[in-house]
Amino acid sequence: MRVFFWLFTLLALIAPAVPAAAQGNPFRPVVLVNDLGVTGFEIEQRKRFLALLHAPGNLDEEAEKVLIAERVQMQAARAAGMVLSREQVKLAMEEFASRADMTADQLLVELANAEIEPQTLRDFVEAGATWRELVRARFAGRVSVSEAEIDHALSPLSDRGRGTRVLFSEIVIPAPPGQEPQAMAIAAQVSALHGEAAFAEAARSVSAAGSRTEGGRLEWMALDTLPAPLRAVLEPLAPGEVSQPVTLQGAVAVFLLRAIDENGHVATLPQAIDYAQFLIPGGQSAEALAEAARVRAKVNRCGDLYGVAKGLPEARLLRETRPQGAIPAELARELARLDTGEISTNLTRDGNLVVLMLCNRERVLPAGTAAPTRREVANALINARLAAYAEGYLADLLAAAIIRRP
Repeated sequence: MRVFFWLFTLLALIAPAVPAAAQGNPFRPVVLVNDLGVTGFEIEQRKRFLALLHAPGNLDEEAEKVLIAERVQMQAARAAGMVLSREQVKLAMEEFASRADMTADQLLVELANAEIEPQTLRDFVEAGATWRELVRARFAGRVSVSEAEIDHALSPLSDRGRGTRVLFSEIVIPAPPGQEPQAMAIAAQVSALHGEAAFAEAARSVSAAGSRTEGGRLEWMALDTLPAPLRAVLEPLAPGEVSQPVTLQGAVAVFLLRAIDENGHVATLPQAIDYAQFLIPGGQSAEALAEAARVRAKVNRCGDLYGVAKGLPEARLLRETRPQGAIPAELARELARLDTGEISTNLTRDGNLVVLMLCNRERVLPAGTAAPTRREVANALINARLAAYAEGYLADLLAAAIIRRP
């Protein structure tokens, strides 16, 4: 699991927007942040940059909000004597560009085609990298993860896993090859949201998950049925908190923990999942959904699907038993909602509606489990705690800042 913490903290928890209105000279300050100006030109440039990243929301407001946040972040860093060298900024630019399989020079060419100045990228990257270093220098000494906590997150039989249910919401943002930076930028803005209503609105707007029509809301799930990386993300959260962005295969996800119940009666974690997928052409069309309803009425167990698929191409029915950690994230999340014999029709694949059925949960873990490493789990826990410190620190800086219009 790889978490782009510097991008998350750059965009997270920014102050309420002040309407941007650059009139006349574009290089005049539109807003002053502790007497340091933000010009209309900078706002317009940042707006174009955010548009290139497909960021959601009112981009005039978002551009100004981000620039105000950057001003207080950079002022705090300089007060602490933290200034990145030109080489460090260059390396950070290369790192950012690599998310799209590009070099910094190639990315600058793309920006130039969108009439975005090179300094806009440099300012954006420098602010993010500097803020990351400042947060680590200020709070790293307060954050530690014990071996027991890592064991707890990794263990499928952890005490918290037994009997614990979680109620959470999800936003899943597609990140096809070459578009990872755009997806991460959107996820970073989502991570800054507060409140279930705002999260639900964002889910309906940007999420690609089937739960988007419900505002990303999922029903109660046993914690020990969730993939280990997702458990590691949810466990540090308190109800009402939003997670940092989480990279998945081909997507970036953000989660909101709504409630937790540690008194349920839940079986110990099954180690392998037996499931079937029956494909119906037509995606989420009315015809495909009607056919799925007919299939649902005919089957009570996975073996019944073989009768439904008789005479059809073999590719229409797939049945697998796989280690939980080896199941694609989208399927794993959907299977976590199901009891044995239950069916879901929330997913599509290659233009087909997926009739997904949970056949069985097995406790014997087959060889070759793709489990997260201890380092990945430790980094996820550390970054979640640092993100909480960064969020509060930025909120304090913004509250103390004198923000006015000339």
